[in-house]
Amino acid sequence: MSRPLIGISAYVEPAAWAVWRDVPATLVPQAYVRAVSAAGGRAVVLPPDDVDADVVRVLDGLILAGGADVAPERYDQPPDPSTEPRPDRDAGELALLAGALAADLPVLGICRGLQLLVVAHGGVLHQHLPDVVGHDRHRPAPGRYGAHPVRFAPGSLAGAVMAGVDRVNSYHHQGVADPGRLVATGWADDGVVEAVEDPRRRFLLGVQWHPENEADPRPVTALVRAARSS
Repeated sequence: MSRPLIGISAYVEPAAWAVWRDVPATLVPQAYVRAVSAAGGRAVVLPPDDVDADVVRVLDGLILAGGADVAPERYDQPPDPSTEPRPDRDAGELALLAGALAADLPVLGICRGLQLLVVAHGGVLHQHLPDVVGHDRHRPAPGRYGAHPVRFAPGSLAGAVMAGVDRVNSYHHQGVADPGRLVATGWADDGVVEAVEDPRRRFLLGVQWHPENEADPRPVTALVRAARSS
């Protein structure tokens, strides 16, 4: 049996390797690829491209990866000074998502990816969580993950995938204010939404943490399993 092809939305960032310095490069952290491979999938890195979503025809599943903020105009809000959007990613990933939803592909949104799912379903984001919850434990310092308790709604997809897990990692300064047409099914101990899903679909799950950096990346494994059964 061939491995299911899992698209991973990618960054375009200045990078350095060998003799090259500050060269624009399409990249994703290897942790995403490693998690997909460990689950039995084949990772396909997808750079920002808003021309069309034809690539979904050959994919079995899609991961919307973490990264920079979603542009506030995408959810009809004025920008906060702390918001750092990447319009190229927004345009390319929203096109990919629309194609994936039309094809009923399994979709997993991770951190920024959860927020993009929410925006695509008519929701709204908090642009700077410390202003809402009064602390910075969700992103304690640049490049340093936090951790916090989490709970999941009984009977939900998130609850089934994360059964027995009561703590997750954390690195984000934005969060869900209104999930729109999605259903919130996971929460941190301070009430911040940690998981959203669409029970009407075969597999559509967003998680606010970074499972690719966990020893047991259950959401990625669940996505690959859903992709294999498609």
